[in-house]
Amino acid sequence: MAKRDYSFYPGCSSQKGASASNCTTSINAICDVLKIQLNEIPDWNCCSASIGYAGGGELPRLTLSARNLALSEQHNPGQDVVATCAACWLATRETTERLAHDDQLFTETKIALKEAGLTLQNKTPVRHFVEVLIEDVGYDALKAAVKKPLTGIKIASYVGCQTNRPFGIAGESFENPLYLDKLTEAMGATALKDYDKKVACCGGALAFSEPEKSQDLIKDILQAAYDVGADMIVTPCPVCQMNVEVYQGLINQRHGTNFNMPVVYYSTLMAVAYGKSASESGLDGQVIRAKQLDALAGR
Repeated sequence: MAKRDYSFYPGCSSQKGASASNCTTSINAICDVLKIQLNEIPDWNCCSASIGYAGGGELPRLTLSARNLALSEQHNPGQDVVATCAACWLATRETTERLAHDDQLFTETKIALKEAGLTLQNKTPVRHFVEVLIEDVGYDALKAAVKKPLTGIKIASYVGCQTNRPFGIAGESFENPLYLDKLTEAMGATALKDYDKKVACCGGALAFSEPEKSQDLIKDILQAAYDVGADMIVTPCPVCQMNVEVYQGLINQRHGTNFNMPVVYYSTLMAVAYGKSASESGLDGQVIRAKQLDALAGR
């Protein structure tokens, strides 16, 4: 398998000790198997996916992502920018789209970047890591790398909002995207096709301002997974993973439920299937242990 190079934008939540650091761990594990080289953008900054909408203004918000793009052009020329965080991917891709279609905004952004000694061409594609897996590697090659098939594990594929709208994954339905189902099936697991909350919002933006509303949305996502007999939920989104996993105890207290559903990244599933250890697969970062994956990784 030929080596592939990409300019990597990790984002805040993927840093060591942050909420999605185990996502980065598992991504690195599967990159090792698939001969993918992620070249981190030097001195990258927050994409402002959350705080940028809280009153900072459009130009500063877009310029933060534009700075990352300019740094990528400078240090990793010719390489597609790849993000593993759904929010980072969405914010960065939005920036490229907005600047490409608004000359005045692009001019103002370039003026701001010039103050930092940077220039921007805005010609670099921005891609989610799952796009790299699907489009550049392909399902057949992903399946061929499996060493420990996830036979008998029943998966509810929870895509969430941010990798689905407004851009989505090329060729996928907005209402019923199938790429997570296909990825889990390539790993030997059973994808539960009748799971009907795969694109529902988890209420991540409301987690602190209106927590009960957010938790009610999470409750529906979890209940739907139990209703179809899922062993665990798999997601590509750090916000979804954290939200749906960590609030289950509070939801149980409020509603008298007994949820205890593991919520894992697609990359964690893949790392286990590729024969990586529990630590290499990011399983150590689970709040609710994925015992089936722990057992398989420990063999």
